Amino acid sequence: DKSIQSPTYETALKNGVWLCERGSSFGYGNLVVDMRSLKIMREFAPVIFDATHSVQMPGGANGKSSGDSSFAPILARAAAAVGIDGLFAETHIDPKNALSDGANMLKPDELEYLVTDMLKIQNLF
Repeated sequence: DKSIQSPTYETALKNGVWLCERGSSFGYGNLVVDMRSLKIMREFAPVIFDATHSVQMPGGANGKSSGDSSFAPILARAAAAVGIDGLFAETHIDPKNALSDGANMLKPDELEYLVTDMLKIQNLF
């Protein structure tokens, strides 16, 4: 959306500065994303939305990271509606057997469907 891109945004883009939204700690062991932050951050630089880390629950599994990957597509679609410049998502063919962050991961076919969905949403605006 070129209407929100300020001179600061253009300068950041030229200098390779990108911002990443991946949630803020809310209480203990929970990350929460405030979609308003995407619009605010995008006034200053391009924004990447980290769909899988934003559903992470640091230390939620006996000292290890856990999470709920079912929320990743929901948050990613919401981010697409607000407006983002890129998406970060961890994938694994078998997330339950991933060496780390498996609880947050999407399977590759889920990611492909999600990206297609997100592009449709962004094209509405």
